[in-house]
Amino acid sequence: MASMITEPSSCDTFVALPPATIGSRIIFGKNSDRPSDEVQEIVYFPGAIHGPGEKVQCTYIEIEQAPETYAVVLSRPSWLWGAEMGANEHGVCIGNEAVWGKEEVSDDEALLGMDLVRLGLERADTAEKAVSVIADLLDKYGQGGNCMESHMAFTYHNSFLIADRKEAWILETSGKYWAAEKVEGGVRNISNQLSITTKMDREHPEIRSYAISKGWWDGKKEFDFAATYSYVNTARMTTTRGRYCEGYKLLKKHTGMITAETMMTILRDKESGINMEGGFMTTGSMVSILPQEPSLPCIHFFTGTPDPDRSVFKPFIFVPNITQLLKTSSPVLGTDDPVKKQPRFQTKPDRRHELYKKHERAAVVMESSKEKGEMMLEQIRKLEKEKMNEMEHILQKGCLDVDQAVNLFSNCTEDEIHAYA
Repeated sequence: MASMITEPSSCDTFVALPPATIGSRIIFGKNSDRPSDEVQEIVYFPGAIHGPGEKVQCTYIEIEQAPETYAVVLSRPSWLWGAEMGANEHGVCIGNEAVWGKEEVSDDEALLGMDLVRLGLERADTAEKAVSVIADLLDKYGQGGNCMESHMAFTYHNSFLIADRKEAWILETSGKYWAAEKVEGGVRNISNQLSITTKMDREHPEIRSYAISKGWWDGKKEFDFAATYSYVNTARMTTTRGRYCEGYKLLKKHTGMITAETMMTILRDKESGINMEGGFMTTGSMVSILPQEPSLPCIHFFTGTPDPDRSVFKPFIFVPNITQLLKTSSPVLGTDDPVKKQPRFQTKPDRRHELYKKHERAAVVMESSKEKGEMMLEQIRKLEKEKMNEMEHILQKGCLDVDQAVNLFSNCTEDEIHAYA
């Protein structure tokens, strides 16, 4: 398998906690930046109980199944098993980033970072438990394999931002080694670089001894994970030009006033590079409201389409008997899928779901006709605003109509499709 010469910059994940937010809410957000022709789908999987000895087939490898898996909603590249980002029924949200460093990245097929996102959501009911789940799976199965639907290899280590109603955790990896930082207030973001420095609340038991054995650390000066395991100048991380720094500045700019709408505005920001354009572009976006009051529902917004600046953030709430999200689910190819055949990725099938196709045609109209494009944008902005107001009413009044929530995301998707007609 040929290797890619360059390391594409992709993805930004954010979290804001009180007192940086308005109200007693944690706000999570992520842009998934992937190859521009890759389809991202929004899918729902209900919780389940599994028998002893059951296995689960991830993107490349089969692993032991957990006794119980929680209900999850995922935004994922439609060719793989895992996810770029998502949430579970307990209000846990996870997004991952590609990172590189001094440790060589493995081409061998193991768990993808995206598989670890889904596994963390399916198996953990708190953010800290998700750290443990991912760390344990990393130790048992490793990470590796092609992260792109192509004969060209795109491989990387992973960092994760994990949040729940109470706190957030940053988990960053280098091969099987990892460090984790607890975030209890304010703002934090991750991008395509290691960012945990000297504040490590949890760590791999051999992280320091391995660094000494490689000659990366002398064992005497204060241990700085990012500086030791990568080439990042940690003293200048938040001041040098780059998406990590730009994202941090956008969060700091709005500190004390951050809402879900603020996070959507950040994800739509093209000047900073957060809303990416080009060969790698923002192919899906997510924002979540995690109220600290446990009686209120967590609300998760997904686009399921490229470029959040001309997409609709559609709300999803976990309730019993959720209807399948058919309009944002890609065709299922089963054993005929080129990803499942050896050698892999010999052909690339059409994976577009219905919303993606309608959005794709609308994008052509927006580019070819200024007047029609502006009308269409006005319609979808109005739809999004209406849904935001409805969700805010639920959070303010504490009144959730469960019967309506069952079809909430699906109905909003239908409204978006109608706006593109």
